[in-house]
Amino acid sequence: MATNAAFAEIATLAGDPARAGMLHALMDGRALTASELASAAGITPQTASGHLSKLAAGGLLAVEKQGRHRYHRLASAAVARMLESIMQVAADQPARRKPIVTGPRDKALRNARTCYDHLAGHLGVALTDALIANQQIELTADAGVITARGITLFDRLGIDVATRKPGQHARMMCRPCLDWSERRPHLAGALGAALCAHCLTSGWVRRVDGTRAVRVTTKGRGAFRDLFGIDAG
Repeated sequence: MATNAAFAEIATLAGDPARAGMLHALMDGRALTASELASAAGITPQTASGHLSKLAAGGLLAVEKQGRHRYHRLASAAVARMLESIMQVAADQPARRKPIVTGPRDKALRNARTCYDHLAGHLGVALTDALIANQQIELTADAGVITARGITLFDRLGIDVATRKPGQHARMMCRPCLDWSERRPHLAGALGAALCAHCLTSGWVRRVDGTRAVRVTTKGRGAFRDLFGIDAG
């Protein structure tokens, strides 16, 4: 069980506006350089370096070195879940200032985005609803299982749900994640990550530069309709 001191340390690390901006930029699951994260947070690279060292030391970031470059990513899916939960609580707070009129970019995020390494937004929730309605997965409040129908579907897609891959030994295969914009669950866990990766590599969705949003392609609209019975717009 975490001590009060450890709890306070993590809360302080995530609570700084600049660090919060960098953590949010990493919520799409990709690794970014210090310069890219500095730009996302609106601070200088020198200031970002200090913040990144603190985040890494606190266990919120993992750092990978390739050649001359150092890449930063969220340390684990647990960190991503923490950030998503904070976003949910923040979204529920009463407005303290004049509401900002959101533009097309915000609409794109609500429609389809990545939540760490799985799909979220309207698309993610619709996919989850379809898998449940088709009796391919079953979800409870904090866990889930893949049914025989689901195994058949994912085998057809080339997604192996029977074999644990290296690094997945401590990760739940199938679980719900509360979507902060839809306020309903989307699919997370190893299965959610695999399905998201499949959608990207198959060209069903494409990332939108500079944001967590993804765009459904013409190919994707057909695949989502034929395989899952949903209208992805």
